Amino acid sequence: MATVVDCPTCGSKVVWNETSKFRPFCSERCKQIDLGAWAEEKYTIPAVNLPEDPEAKDI
Repeated sequence: MATVVDCPTCGSKVVWNETSKFRPFCSERCKQIDLGAWAEEKYTIPAVNLPEDPEAKDI
């Protein structure tokens, strides 16, 4: 049985196999929408703020 996932952009069902050219997206359009969102910095990856001085100790 093939795995089915939801398109991250529109939520349509996508069969996860070699015939799904744009997986996990359902289409080129949804893929481009997602790419544009990354380019516009709508998605972010959280980062840990490290101290500037690695020798600094918390008091």
